[in-house]
Amino acid sequence: MTRHDAPATPRRGFLGTIAAASLALGMGGTLAERLHAAERRVTDPVPGSPDLERWPEVHGKHRQSYDAVTWNNGFSLVWSMIFLDTNNQASNAPDSDLSAVVVLRHEAIPLAFTDPIWAKYKLGDAFKINDPKTKAPAERNPFYHAGEGELMFPGMSIDKLQQRGVIFGVCSIALGIISGMRADAIGVDKAAAKAEWTAAVIPGITLLPSGVWGVNRAQERGCSYCYAS
Repeated sequence: MTRHDAPATPRRGFLGTIAAASLALGMGGTLAERLHAAERRVTDPVPGSPDLERWPEVHGKHRQSYDAVTWNNGFSLVWSMIFLDTNNQASNAPDSDLSAVVVLRHEAIPLAFTDPIWAKYKLGDAFKINDPKTKAPAERNPFYHAGEGELMFPGMSIDKLQQRGVIFGVCSIALGIISGMRADAIGVDKAAAKAEWTAAVIPGITLLPSGVWGVNRAQERGCSYCYAS
């Protein structure tokens, strides 16, 4: 059934938005072109992954997934925290009876990396993410091991959410594309950059074949869907 309550986005305008995003990241060519090329060549298994057919290993009565397409001020993290907290308070449901799954894909993937990648590849500058402490483009992941008072809510830090059982996955395709774009921007080898980014995924975050694969698998495991960007 065709919906009439929302205007259709012209294809030309959509591709223009994607192209503008690529330029803003300091990347040559359009992201749409690179994604199309990547779709044709993704055949290798994701290195170092656990048994992906078991991902995500959700549990409990209440299951929620968050589809993060942009970093969006970390709101995929905020909403994961709020999902846990409000179930604790309103339903007396402990964290052990809850599952929250965050899929980081497209331009949300910076959240998945440790500080050295942020510093070397200038992710704060590329993605317009400022360090809450210095107010300058972040050279560290401000959403991981955050200091007191640095985030909107102290409990939204990725490490604290992981301690409560929140499950994270990051898109392998976006990692390959964006690491290559940032490699071009700073003048390093693309293959070396991809290996470096892969090794720098935050411990406990699963490298997924693709973000949309992860969104699908979370729903197949009984997670409700929430668009988080």
